[in-house]
Amino acid sequence: MNISQLETLHTISKTMSFRKAGELLNLTQPAVSAQIKSLEDEFKTVLIDRNQPVTLTDHGRVFLDHAEQILSIVEEMKQKLSDLSTTPQGHILLGTTSSMAMQILPRVLSYFQNQFPLIKTTIHSMPSSQVMASVENGSVDIGITYLTEKNPNVTSNVLYYDTFELVVSPLHPMAALAHTTVDNLKDIPMIMLAPDTLGRRFLDKIFRKYNLTPNIVMELSSSEEVKRMVEIDLGAAVVSKLSIANELRLGTLKMIKVPELDTSHPVGVVYKSGRYLNTAMRQFLSDLKGMPEHQFISSE
Repeated sequence: MNISQLETLHTISKTMSFRKAGELLNLTQPAVSAQIKSLEDEFKTVLIDRNQPVTLTDHGRVFLDHAEQILSIVEEMKQKLSDLSTTPQGHILLGTTSSMAMQILPRVLSYFQNQFPLIKTTIHSMPSSQVMASVENGSVDIGITYLTEKNPNVTSNVLYYDTFELVVSPLHPMAALAHTTVDNLKDIPMIMLAPDTLGRRFLDKIFRKYNLTPNIVMELSSSEEVKRMVEIDLGAAVVSKLSIANELRLGTLKMIKVPELDTSHPVGVVYKSGRYLNTAMRQFLSDLKGMPEHQFISSE
């Protein structure tokens, strides 16, 4: 049994004619007869009384009842699939760091949800080093992270560039400085990101390059936690410049330029290569890639 056969039976029930049904369905009369005969053979019953005018048998009427339900379900499915193509909707699982979730996504998602209210998003916060793996294994649909790792299984697009900066409390002895060098960081208490974060890996690389051993007094898993500890003057830290915009504006942190840290780090959107992208994901990626850089790095 196939949908075409059900449509043929339904059309015959309306036209009461094999010939007229064939004209409406763009089929020859023998083709119409063959479809009905195939149904009758499969269900071992007579569905149509072929005397003129053509009518359905009792079995045919029962069969048509169910056939119309099936055709109605198929039509509803077609409509929903069509709606998905024309009106983006669905669910997106986003993976990113807590800082990026707090700093970037409110601006991005407020616009996106206003434009596409049928698209729902769930945000999973995780260390930056885990975002790429989570995208690859399918636990999140889309990631926003630093693009320091090359992964052939993941497609990436740069959104903006970030830097890592030294920050201290306004009460810190170094707070009056505008600039310092990495050599001056070797003895001061440092609050570090956890070793599995990309920011920490970058800083460890810098310390190794200059043969320095930092005085680590605390390790925390997110920049948000690190900033809170620095604000109460428990130590200095190196964190994403984008993540400290609000604290610099409020004056709760002081940024000190360190030339050795002056490297731009691309931040981008990532998704698994070759995977099916539903309309929600396609629309989100399209909007994200189309946003100018200042939309992400603005401190407002």
